[in-house]
Amino acid sequence: MAETKREIERKYEADESAQLPDLSGVAGISTVVDKGVNELDAVYYDTADERLASAAITLRRRTGGDDAGWHLKLPVDTGVRDEIRAPLSDTVPRALSGLVRSLIRDAELAPVVRLRSARDVRDLLDSDGALLAEVSIDDVRAERLGGDGDGATAGWTEIEVELADGGDPGFLDKVDKKLRKAGLRASAAPSKLARALAETAPGRSASPGREKSPGREEKKARGDGAQPSTAGDHVLAYIRAQRDALVELDPAVRRDLPDSVHQMRVATRRMRSAFRSYGKVLDRAVTRPIGDELKWLAGELGVDRDQEVLTERLTAALGELPRALHTGPVRTRLRTWSHARRGGSRRRLIAVLDGKRYLALLDAIDALLDRPPLLKAAAGQPGDVIAKAVRRDFQRLSSLVQQALDAPPGDDRDLAMHEARKEAKRTRYAAEAATAALGGPAQDLVRSMKSLQGLLGEHQDSVMARLALRDLAAEAHAAGESAFTYGLLYGREEQAAAAYEAALPGEWARIVQATRV
Repeated sequence: MAETKREIERKYEADESAQLPDLSGVAGISTVVDKGVNELDAVYYDTADERLASAAITLRRRTGGDDAGWHLKLPVDTGVRDEIRAPLSDTVPRALSGLVRSLIRDAELAPVVRLRSARDVRDLLDSDGALLAEVSIDDVRAERLGGDGDGATAGWTEIEVELADGGDPGFLDKVDKKLRKAGLRASAAPSKLARALAETAPGRSASPGREKSPGREEKKARGDGAQPSTAGDHVLAYIRAQRDALVELDPAVRRDLPDSVHQMRVATRRMRSAFRSYGKVLDRAVTRPIGDELKWLAGELGVDRDQEVLTERLTAALGELPRALHTGPVRTRLRTWSHARRGGSRRRLIAVLDGKRYLALLDAIDALLDRPPLLKAAAGQPGDVIAKAVRRDFQRLSSLVQQALDAPPGDDRDLAMHEARKEAKRTRYAAEAATAALGGPAQDLVRSMKSLQGLLGEHQDSVMARLALRDLAAEAHAAGESAFTYGLLYGREEQAAAAYEAALPGEWARIVQATRV
């Protein structure tokens, strides 16, 4: 079984004779305990083209110390990583390799660097003897394994300060001040692996620890990070950002982190929407099949999410009713109904992410970005081409909103508002992609679309809640239970929907008045 540890640390460069300054004077530190020297031996794994290193991810098999085993480190923020551990074994554990599947695809993970370190450790304790942080001086010897640089070596000394579990990150600022005053400097390399790869690279000529990070040249060749100048540049930058989000969110979804499934689903929708909105920039004959696969993936990601949202709404509504109005086993029936309609499971979702269809989709997106199917308009000025695309979406939205306003109350209006909601979302995403090119007007439109999407989304949620309450009432009646509570909740949802419908004309008039795209 893999376990996760949040690692918050800072690294400093030092020469071989480096000595820690006296840290006992740092506020909060009562005692500095010498824990002795540990001999650590770690072999780092990556693909031949160093895909993990390019994403600031490290995967190692380490012996020595008190945490021997396999360690996968995923970046969270500057100086913050999640370290996922698995027991020692001869091969990479599936629990870890699966978390980097979206990056490595079908490539083989093989040893790339061996690091042997003599780690001199100090514990920083408070007045109660509780651990505040661990400080270590690492004498590192690196050897490249395989490839053109096979056998190349490097060595250096660095100091690490790792915050204790649950500690206040502000404490590291106090230690940092002391170390810098003693002449130490923050490490230029984000990790030991990054420095080892740089210092053992074939033809290395840069200063130690200050080489370009792995993958920089590859990104430059693809145009990543280049300043967009044409309409095509802007659209591709937006699509690339969604591709990156998919790949980066994949491990979070596998780990079942909060909101990760929703955010990954949003990335699929954003990309698919961009393909449709900017069909004059990118050839739809090429993007349409990818869009279809993105729709499939969004559906798989939402198998349980939509039901979960609906259940949460009904549960919250039930909780607002006085207990005296709960007739029959309402909560029990709601739980049973919800469980019966859950169409997926964690196991099913992981199987989708491990499947060939999903990986083929990622490959197809990469191929599109490498060889984009640009049309003539792609070379045009962003202010013209992109603004025109956004205006087209807004005009379609305007027509759908008018249909909703003109439709009689009931199913026709419900359907019209639902269609307007989908178009509002599409217009929002089109405006997001246009923000870098159009600036303030696009940002204002994004905010307006969020507001409209929220109103129309609440209305649609009410529609779905009423359908569910009808089903629940029918099931309760068939079981000889009272349907009173379901009817009461249905009536409240009707009132809520009517309020959203009444608010739409004013909200739309405000948006039309404010829109400048």
